[in-house]
Amino acid sequence: MTLYVDEAVVLRTQKLGEADRIITLLTRHHGRIRAVAKGVRRTTSRFGARLEPCSQVDLQLAVGRSLDVITQVVTIAPHGEAMCTDYPRYTTATAMLEAAERLTAEEREPATQQYLLLAAALKSMASNAHDAGQILDSFLLRSLAVAGYAPSFDACARCGSDGPHRAFAPAAGGMICANCRPTGVAMPAGETIVLLGALLAGDWAVADVAEQRHQREATGLVSAYLQWHLERGLRSLPHVERIAR
Repeated sequence: MTLYVDEAVVLRTQKLGEADRIITLLTRHHGRIRAVAKGVRRTTSRFGARLEPCSQVDLQLAVGRSLDVITQVVTIAPHGEAMCTDYPRYTTATAMLEAAERLTAEEREPATQQYLLLAAALKSMASNAHDAGQILDSFLLRSLAVAGYAPSFDACARCGSDGPHRAFAPAAGGMICANCRPTGVAMPAGETIVLLGALLAGDWAVADVAEQRHQREATGLVSAYLQWHLERGLRSLPHVERIAR
């Protein structure tokens, strides 16, 4: 039996048979994997509660034919427990889990940066370090950038001319100049563009003091940009906006 160890964040679970579950994980060194947790639904399970969505864990797994098997679990940070009484915040975290899975589509492809981004975002969400919506928007922008879809909030995304520019076009890759601007694009406030740049850079000194109207406008632009590059939106995102924004 070939064994290996890794850190992971639990993305989602699904039932398998009468007592088992298939656990979808974003690992630090092995990318996104699906593994079987045998007997995890029994009340006598040694690690059932440790394999819930949002949990950050240290795992030992056995290589299997189609799915690997989880043999040991040690909790690093039970982020889900910290948010279970704050439904809006937990729902927002669920959107991050879905985005992380969508942006790491190839199983077992290394995704260390995505893992570190998700772990840090969940820690911020669980500790209530910043506004939940701001954490989500920052995570989505940075996760898209790691996946190769980095938006431009300064130079024109088409011709590269220096900004600031007024128009935002998801299909073009961000802000575009007057010469490159097509019809029907968004014209966000300058403060919103500054906020988007801060969220992408993780500059919370700027993001935390942004006015709510600029936060709402930034959220809409982030959602549009995400939907364009994923070709369809996140299933959980509309629910998050109704509850948490």
